[in-house]
Amino acid sequence: MPTSARASKTRTSAGFRADSLLSAALLITLWKLGALGMGKDIILPAPERVVAVFTGLLGTPRFIEAIGSTAMRSLAAFFIAMLAGSAAGFSSGISRRFRAMLSPPMTVLRATPVLAIILLAMIWFPAGMVPVFSAIVMSFPVVSEHVAAGVRSVDHRLVDMARSFGASPLDIARSIRIPSAMPHVLAAARSALGLSWKVVIAGEVLSQPARAIGTGMQEARLVLETAEVFAWALAGILLCAAGDALFDMVTKRFLWPTR
Repeated sequence: MPTSARASKTRTSAGFRADSLLSAALLITLWKLGALGMGKDIILPAPERVVAVFTGLLGTPRFIEAIGSTAMRSLAAFFIAMLAGSAAGFSSGISRRFRAMLSPPMTVLRATPVLAIILLAMIWFPAGMVPVFSAIVMSFPVVSEHVAAGVRSVDHRLVDMARSFGASPLDIARSIRIPSAMPHVLAAARSALGLSWKVVIAGEVLSQPARAIGTGMQEARLVLETAEVFAWALAGILLCAAGDALFDMVTKRFLWPTR
């Protein structure tokens, strides 16, 4: 990369970080002003109060176990949704008949409220499985549709040329269809990862497994510890942000290596 281009990219990145920090500072200021206006921690605790409670939770066995369990549930739901959704999306992308057969259940899944999925899962599964099942059901259509769109976006002239040279369907899929679909697969993965964190924590709030961020939020709500509810929510936000950062690092390192 030329020196001028590298310098321009560095300035752009620095400007983006500065704008992000300014936006965060503005949000925290508005939060602080709102807390002062309310004057009641039970309604809206001040930012420093939430940070103090969050710091107190850090390092406690309960907090560590909750973070680990929620992370495992979210990652399990993410990987299962990616595998199942990618398989369904790829099949839907290459087969019009399969796409037509998959359309009605996809419509039902997209239209079903997440709360209904969680409540039904609470009837069918033990508490620890409810968040995982709910996240899989909500993420599966997202992954499937992205992957199907990626497969359908392939240049059919390349496929026809490969067939004319006697390439097998497996070779065409490996060499043409999958590489063409990769940007869509990555978009699906990012969407599914973010959705998994949110749905898993929402499922934990209702099902209350023994160790979970959602359980901590619900227990704090029951005793009207609003600052602790915020602290648990902050833990979920940071966990989601860490997952996104790790996802970006892995994709940039292994899929778009710097030359």
